[in-house]
Amino acid sequence: MAIEHTLVSIITPTYCSEKTIEQTIESVRNQTYPHWEMIIVDDGSTDQTRRLLREAAAADKRIRPIFLEGNHGAAVARNTALDLAQGRYVAFLDSDDCWKPKKLDEQLRFMEMHQYEFTFTGYELMSASGNLLNKVISAPARVTYKRMLKNTIVGCLTVMIDREKTGSFHMPDLRARQDLATWLSLLKKGTVAYGLDETLAEYRISGKASLSGNKWKAAKKTWFVYRRVERLPLWLSCWYFCNYAANAVIKRFISI
Repeated sequence: MAIEHTLVSIITPTYCSEKTIEQTIESVRNQTYPHWEMIIVDDGSTDQTRRLLREAAAADKRIRPIFLEGNHGAAVARNTALDLAQGRYVAFLDSDDCWKPKKLDEQLRFMEMHQYEFTFTGYELMSASGNLLNKVISAPARVTYKRMLKNTIVGCLTVMIDREKTGSFHMPDLRARQDLATWLSLLKKGTVAYGLDETLAEYRISGKASLSGNKWKAAKKTWFVYRRVERLPLWLSCWYFCNYAANAVIKRFISI
């Protein structure tokens, strides 16, 4: 395969992101790898997001905005984009996060060199205002189904999947943690997620108060995935949840 001409479909759900969407789009337009399409599915925004998307599409034909009526959640938005995606590879980027300029280039070559079907990278945290926080989340070399249950370290903004190898897939219609449920579904089939331990993306977080609330909501949704999606027995769910909680604390407080 000639990696230089392989199309990557970038999946971006958005809702009322007028403050961040331009920075997200610019980080994609700044990629050193030029063969991409960015499918941005607006999930019923009521601010200036739709106007900004139309302007971005007019400036770069690789940007494809899709406008949904009503608000359906990130899973529906991502699945809409997945259905429209023309690329062999799909990558995920939310409308408040950003990529480093060589993200696509380096990750594609990593996948092609090793013939991997599911990869992710390291990323760093930035504040709500976009300032880098000098905190990096490293990518382990490999993540299996059981390891993902213990440690949800795979950042959605860093994932790239070769659909020629995995086959087409959709995210379950959950309001939160649909990405985790999707990765688990792929890994449960025997796929392994391989990590490229380079910091190639930037994840935006909120203030401390909101972050604590978000962590609690994420924990509850993770428990829901264990019990209702994966249907793990209670004792096994408790075991994995304890590991998840410990790793979440480490990920939050340890900087490298």
